[in-house]
Amino acid sequence: MSSFIIYPAIDIRGGKCVRLVQGDYNQETVYNDSPLEAAKAWEAQGGAYIHLVDLDGAKAGRPVNDEVIGAIAKGVQVPVQVGGGLRTLDDVKRLLGLGVSRVIIGTAAIEDRAFTEAVLGTYGDRVAIGIDARNGYVATRGWLETSEVKAEELAKELAAKGAETFIFTDISRDGMMQGPNIEAIVSLAKASGRTVIASGGVTVTEDLLNLSGHRGDGVGGAIVGKALYTGSIQLADALRRIAEQA
Repeated sequence: MSSFIIYPAIDIRGGKCVRLVQGDYNQETVYNDSPLEAAKAWEAQGGAYIHLVDLDGAKAGRPVNDEVIGAIAKGVQVPVQVGGGLRTLDDVKRLLGLGVSRVIIGTAAIEDRAFTEAVLGTYGDRVAIGIDARNGYVATRGWLETSEVKAEELAKELAAKGAETFIFTDISRDGMMQGPNIEAIVSLAKASGRTVIASGGVTVTEDLLNLSGHRGDGVGGAIVGKALYTGSIQLADALRRIAEQA
């Protein structure tokens, strides 16, 4: 059976580790002044992969927190993936050069198909496509806009262009502690025939167990943010229970 990875999320804004509610920059909680210390803590608890979001970069349309990201990539032994404002091949190359294992292309996957296909063609499985959906349609620009493109159609098209991994967020669930939209996640995995990482809404360990029960359908992991920081999910305990389930 394929593996199921829990990705502790570290959202970076102004050099600090924060969380937003539904992507709202006005609803911010600072959890750690040092994202590097947060990353080391998750690694120490068994985290096998760290998920970083450059929130400043997502807003600016280009990576902003390179220094922090590079320090984390070098400061932990586990791989790191990064998203937020990646719009050019130079930006992608630079982040990968900092020691990042995988970059995440979000808004650009909709707005700049030539760039997205070039990145997939150049870096292959070191690229994940972030698909953020609202009612089945892809949202862009830090969720400020909703496109006319259906999430499953985009996934199929990009899988044909070499995408191996998708990160799927149902915006209505993000940060609301209501549980993930498992039906939509599994549907996207089946439609694309690729690995899908769930993001948004994971609240309790049972959510992770429910998701990992679909690893045979292509659900390869889940990004967990708020639930880890509030303690409603204990990482080591969740990892143990998922291992037992397998």
